[in-house]
Amino acid sequence: MIDRTLNYGRAQLAGFLLRLDNVRHVLDVGAGSGTDLEAVWARFPHASLHAVECQHQAARMLAGRGVDAAVLDLERERLPWADNTMDLVIVNQVLEHVKDHFWLMHEITRVLAPGGHLVIGVPNLASLHNRLLLLFGRQPTSIANTSAHLRGWTAGDLGRFLAIGGCYRRVARRGANFYPFPPILARPLAACFPGLAWGCMTLWQKRADAQYADAFLRYPAVRQLETNFFIGHDS
Repeated sequence: MIDRTLNYGRAQLAGFLLRLDNVRHVLDVGAGSGTDLEAVWARFPHASLHAVECQHQAARMLAGRGVDAAVLDLERERLPWADNTMDLVIVNQVLEHVKDHFWLMHEITRVLAPGGHLVIGVPNLASLHNRLLLLFGRQPTSIANTSAHLRGWTAGDLGRFLAIGGCYRRVARRGANFYPFPPILARPLAACFPGLAWGCMTLWQKRADAQYADAFLRYPAVRQLETNFFIGHDS
């Protein structure tokens, strides 16, 4: 039986955290119940934890656990933290849900300190089961139009997106879950064949010498993308 809890890449996130040190300020974008922040707290018990949520109930629960939680529209509002203040930003199972990803990535890059790290987890459009579905004329599950997902990601496409502005370098990549296999097989298969796994978990570092100049906001105009992406009220 498939264990869908493996989709969230908790073990992979924990492995990424072991690579880091001196993490003082952490932001979880789309924190939900705070499971990813629990892993951060276990690794960095003295870190200051921050979160963004669209659900007031989730934000209240996070605040009750000592998390600085904000409720806002990720596709229209600025993150309420100053530039270059976060040592770690987690964006797990969020990018597939947003249309205005240029705006969100701009805000994440703005608040992430040079030398800081970014964890991104997304469903893998190129997973084995999605490839088989498309081979037989079926819609890949990661971009099913009856779901909440608005866009599909592969590891390569995520890399091209993060290359905008030249601020990031990829530190590590891991696979999460492997359909249609049970956990006893899914875990080793995802580790051995991350490009075919259900989920793509990646760790990035913002270059210490990075001079971010709003590249994510300028990209739609530079490439003349024929979509009305939100890139700020004053842009």
